[in-house]
Amino acid sequence: MAHYAKGEGALHHHDCCDYSSVAIGRRRFVGLASATVLGLAAPRLARAAGTADALVLSCIDYRLTGKTADYLAAQGLAGKYDHTILAGAALGAVTDKYPDWGHTFRQHLGIAIDLHHIHEVIILDHRDCGAYKVILGKDYAADPAAETHIHTTMLHRLRHDIHRHHPKLGVRLGLMALDGTVEAIA
Repeated sequence: MAHYAKGEGALHHHDCCDYSSVAIGRRRFVGLASATVLGLAAPRLARAAGTADALVLSCIDYRLTGKTADYLAAQGLAGKYDHTILAGAALGAVTDKYPDWGHTFRQHLGIAIDLHHIHEVIILDHRDCGAYKVILGKDYAADPAAETHIHTTMLHRLRHDIHRHHPKLGVRLGLMALDGTVEAIA
């Protein structure tokens, strides 16, 4: 018999543990243990339910996450898109400064195609983007024409890259203002 302490007043194992209410038969125990082990050992295949219309790429900027969701809902896409987020959105996916980001975006795009059968990519850059300042070393927000030009250049570069690998995918480009309005980029 196991003792938990020595000397007078020592508790014996049977004094503190009453197993009568939880006793189960050996066969039931072995069956439960086997089922648990098999459940852990057997791989479960995750299967996606349904399809998505698009993969959306947007920026990490916290000021626009809600406005991005609102814009997509207004486009009839609520609950119908996969979402990938990179600092700088298009710039993040094409910059040489962080090449792994572009690789990651392409992997997410491949998964969205294979898993959810998307037929379109929507890329939303935004004005006053801090990632553009950090990555490119220039604040474009003070000059709206120059800001539109640099975003258009990066959006077009990413669209070209997507079409090179997935020519049948539609690609929509947009530049979001801080108020949530989106200018379509041709």
